[in-house]
Amino acid sequence: MIRPTAGVADASGPARRPGAGRAVAVLVLVALAALIPLLGPSTALRGTGEAAAPGVGGVALLRAVLFAALCVPVGELFVGRLGRSVPGAPPAAPRAWAPYAAAAGFVAALGLASVVATGNLVPHSLSEIDVGGLYESRDGKLALLEVNAFLAAGLCALSRRPATQVWPLAAVVVAEALRAHPATEHGALLGSGLTLAHLTCAALWAGGLLHVLRTLRTWGPAEASAALLGLYARVAAVLLAAITATGVWSSLRRMPPGTVLEQLTDTAYGRTLLAKVLLVAAVAGLALWARIRLRRAPDPLAACVPARAEVVALGLVVVVSGLLTALPVPIRW
Repeated sequence: MIRPTAGVADASGPARRPGAGRAVAVLVLVALAALIPLLGPSTALRGTGEAAAPGVGGVALLRAVLFAALCVPVGELFVGRLGRSVPGAPPAAPRAWAPYAAAAGFVAALGLASVVATGNLVPHSLSEIDVGGLYESRDGKLALLEVNAFLAAGLCALSRRPATQVWPLAAVVVAEALRAHPATEHGALLGSGLTLAHLTCAALWAGGLLHVLRTLRTWGPAEASAALLGLYARVAAVLLAAITATGVWSSLRRMPPGTVLEQLTDTAYGRTLLAKVLLVAAVAGLALWARIRLRRAPDPLAACVPARAEVVALGLVVVVSGLLTALPVPIRW
């Protein structure tokens, strides 16, 4: 009688579900990432003398969820288009996460709209929410636009033409660009344009890399996999340049060159911006490592190792970006 050796599961025993360890790791990472917007404001504001709006931690978390919900479907549409241009690409594709992302984005946008409906205060009961008041203010209309846009994106994702969700997703990007730069701001149109380009490129980069890795896992070690990764890497280099240029320009508009060094350490916005810059620098280093492996390694798919670390770091960038939008902005014109 042959007994199973040590470390080999008995066929009669409960089989371990494939990918269970990976799922647990993802859940742990998500839980840790959620602590950044919840605990980050108190750390960033300490010693600055600035006062944050009530519920800043919750607002930062909702904005992080909203940004992540935007990145996922944008990345799927972007990589789907890239995949169709790869010769001999397998017909298989990973299961779409866009409907789930749209649902998360809808809930986050609804939560942010409820904050706007109470005068940018955290509502403690439904009676405090003035839904009709949303139609009377610019911020309220933009909040309603984002709620409806995510709802429309979810319906499009479930339809026979999921590519049509690009229009409601574009509406979310435009709404965020306008919300970040009120009409009373000097040069609001330029600021909105910079935010529009920055957010679009960031969503393509982060969401695109996530879906590339999911696609490579579905396709397996095929020549098309290496071709898709190489194609994405070339586009990502352009996206990184655009993100850097628009990010630096936007920062200099809010922090004039003569005050940058001081504000990076003495204001909550500057401290969080510095953390984001360091994370983006780490992401750029991982992207460069992946690109070198893609070109020089015997197996081009060895680039997936730094690419997986890159997508985790990009997730942290998205979370920190949500925190950045909730903190008081040191506008000095």
